[in-house]
Amino acid sequence: MENQTTVAEFILLGFSRDPRMQILLFLVFFIIYLITLFGNIVIMVVIRADSYLHTPMHFFLFHLSFVDICYSSVTVPNMLVNFLAEHKSISVHGCIAQAFFIFFAAGAEVFILSAMAYDRYAAICDPLNYKMNKGICFLLVSGAWGIGFIDATLNTVFALKLHFCGSNQISHFSCELPPLLQLSCTDTLSNQIVVFSSVVILGASSFLFTLVSYIHIISTILRIRSAEGRRKAFSTCSSHLIVVALLYLTGLFQYTKPSSVSSVLVDEMFSLQYSILTPMLNPIIYSLKNREVKTAIGKMLGKFKIFK
Repeated sequence: MENQTTVAEFILLGFSRDPRMQILLFLVFFIIYLITLFGNIVIMVVIRADSYLHTPMHFFLFHLSFVDICYSSVTVPNMLVNFLAEHKSISVHGCIAQAFFIFFAAGAEVFILSAMAYDRYAAICDPLNYKMNKGICFLLVSGAWGIGFIDATLNTVFALKLHFCGSNQISHFSCELPPLLQLSCTDTLSNQIVVFSSVVILGASSFLFTLVSYIHIISTILRIRSAEGRRKAFSTCSSHLIVVALLYLTGLFQYTKPSSVSSVLVDEMFSLQYSILTPMLNPIIYSLKNREVKTAIGKMLGKFKIFK
């Protein structure tokens, strides 16, 4: 150990080392980031501006758009800089800080999605006792951020105890914990247990809660006699189900799969889906599948035409 040099920074290898490909990737991800910011900001502005959208479902959608902006901003700006830089480095503490915010934003997102599932369950399965007031909504969103913060803090505290003295090259475009742990000179068993436990306990519990909610929701919808009623009920849930599937299926697989089936390409593709593409797709999915949001956006565009 004494003859090994302590690592002060990591090199993020990213997707490609070809300079021409780096420019192309910069343009692609810059456009993705702009779409992410624009789409989610539009959703937030529309929900705030239209009093008809001041409902629990759209309150959660507002906060989902906010956390998507935060989630994407944790990794994409640094990735864009690295595409144009010759030395694609990040300090050890900067890397751990990025891992903290990835856990923080991801934790908040999955529990906001669970709160949205509970809201749909209460509204569809028990409409007579539906009492989702502002206080309960605020409590659920605050709990989502709080759980995300605790989860991120717990994983980060254990990560700060790691010592890096060998290779400093991370075969990834961001500092997620699984590839980071592979570079540690010290034993990472406790870190792996904490990461796996937090993902299984928090991620799987959130997923199961959402799944059970939708089993009840779908069974209730199928009992609706009116075809129009079934269509309307399904339309309010389909966008949320698509978002949940995109996030959970890739995220849970990435953090719970054994290292023996790990592959750089697969890891990057899965991480790309849940950390960059999902935040971009969420506002598109909700604006296309949610009639109220589409109507509100149309009204807002109509106002702009009047002012021209």
